Amino acid sequence: MEQKVIEHWINGTHQPSSSNRYGDIYNPATGKVIAKLPMGNSDDLDKAVKAAELAFKSWSKTSITRRSQVLFKYKELLESNREELTRLITLEHGKVLSDAAGSLQRGIEVVDFACGIPHLLKGEFSEQVGTGIDCYSTRQPIGVCSGVTPFNFPAMVPMWMFPIAIVCGNTFILKPSEKDPSCAMKLAELMHEAGLPEGVMNVVHGDKEMVDAILDHPTIKTFSFVGSTPVAQAVHSKASANGKRVQALGGAKNHAIILADADIEQAANAIIGAAYGSAGERCMAISVVVAVDSIADEMNKHLLEKASQLQIGPGDDPHNEMGPLITAEHKSKVIDYIDQGVESGARLLLDGREHPMTRNSEGFFLGPTLFDHVQKNMSIYLDEIFGPVLVMLRVQNFSEAIELANQHQFGNGVALFTTKGSAAREFVNSVQVGMVGINVAIPVPLSFYT
Repeated sequence: MEQKVIEHWINGTHQPSSSNRYGDIYNPATGKVIAKLPMGNSDDLDKAVKAAELAFKSWSKTSITRRSQVLFKYKELLESNREELTRLITLEHGKVLSDAAGSLQRGIEVVDFACGIPHLLKGEFSEQVGTGIDCYSTRQPIGVCSGVTPFNFPAMVPMWMFPIAIVCGNTFILKPSEKDPSCAMKLAELMHEAGLPEGVMNVVHGDKEMVDAILDHPTIKTFSFVGSTPVAQAVHSKASANGKRVQALGGAKNHAIILADADIEQAANAIIGAAYGSAGERCMAISVVVAVDSIADEMNKHLLEKASQLQIGPGDDPHNEMGPLITAEHKSKVIDYIDQGVESGARLLLDGREHPMTRNSEGFFLGPTLFDHVQKNMSIYLDEIFGPVLVMLRVQNFSEAIELANQHQFGNGVALFTTKGSAAREFVNSVQVGMVGINVAIPVPLSFYT
């Protein structure tokens, strides 16, 4: 049986690559190769840029009402193709269908927001700022924009980027993760079906060679990135040095602080979902629990009981609650962190390495892992593991818990579980993290806040 080969999407059609390098795409639940993907080169990118540059001339002059109409149609198509998109995410990423559907919904919410662009693009006007002088501002499209997205959200993160860029009159080149690109291809095809002119949205595939080509291409005006912190720092430096407008989002280590007055059952349920959902492969996962000593043992008991009962297996089985990791290499990396935690003296309460799915499946499964008595100098606390590993630190009081979260090199999100309004108010005003949840484990803002 001939293996499927995924092509680029350039100028409204599938385009073969001029590169002779190809990578494998796996089904993480089986460990089997299901498709091949070209590792594109600068020649492939040039074709996409030329198509986008040509399309920009007319698309940027298209009325904002017409552009928003395309997005309204696109939202309709996303809704009618929701099941197929969800299954594509699960097939190549591995996350369970409910997680895939939830992430797709968050992407669709961005399209909802983009549909209101006529109101959002209004400029400002001030009359008589000087004698006989008026002052006004307008919002104009920039040109060819680009985005490089990670494997963990193959629909949501691309939809953070291209719907807004396109509805504002720009054209777009997306380079999705080489590990799960099929959903991005379907998103582009649906944009074309919605009436988007050829060349306005393009998808190119590849690895570092393609990313470097995007960063260096003089016609590309903007660069958006989501990934690890070291890579985010590198691409930010290079993109800005090349005169591009750039946003680069990196790693995280999200803390959940549990006060003695908290509803332990509610907190434990929320943390289990936040820690082990999508096998911990998300930048807003709760990976650290900070408990005051008086509540730590009870919290431990609840977390251990609930984590032990999680159903682990292929994501396309609706009974399963956690799927595999993305690759065998990433599974090995997460296991290495578990080894480091044991060697450094943390107490291992639940060992995902010993889960039956870890030991007996050909897929990239790793069971949920729970550590207690973790110290703040341990690698399992300091580093972003990006897997189903939850660590607990014990502190004496609320102030120490806030200080712990503030001192960590990573932020992104933080949560507090309490029944006291005064504690919640103090926390919101004192914690130095961008996204804050009160009795909400993953405080991701809605699209119209970001």
